[in-house]
Amino acid sequence: MSDFERSSTARVIPPARPRKLAKVPFVELADGRLQGVVSSGSDIERVYVSSVAAGTYAYACSTNNNRPCGGARGGFCKHIGALITEAVLQYGAERVARYLRVDAADGEPTDRSLNLTMSQTRPSPADSKAAASVFSRFLRHLAYLELPPTTGPLPEMQWFPSTRAVA
Repeated sequence: MSDFERSSTARVIPPARPRKLAKVPFVELADGRLQGVVSSGSDIERVYVSSVAAGTYAYACSTNNNRPCGGARGGFCKHIGALITEAVLQYGAERVARYLRVDAADGEPTDRSLNLTMSQTRPSPADSKAAASVFSRFLRHLAYLELPPTTGPLPEMQWFPSTRAVA
């Protein structure tokens, strides 16, 4: 078993560039999608859970209460555009393009070129059932912010093997 497999720590890749969390507090490349939580521009208490599927670019955008986004009718809404922009800041354009399987024809991809390339394929709306799991993961990440700083182990993470495990 390698040191990585025995370790109780996960490798964290630093962001490609610093980003502000006010508009898109949570973005991830997971479950075959670019997905995340995007703040509403009109209501401070509302957030949208948006996603774009890898390969097909099928998109979904709904509120945390599963109400459909009014702007995501027939194409990407502004929430999905913001999600793509923040994903490029977080992971880098090349990694996002590779994950979503977007062919960037003209040189190095950018958030705008990724958005345009995917939009031109006229993707179809996806089922928004994944919104609940994405929002739940976002809330779990927020819960870690409320914990006091410590260098000791977290009880809920104890199912990972110890860093000093003997083989």
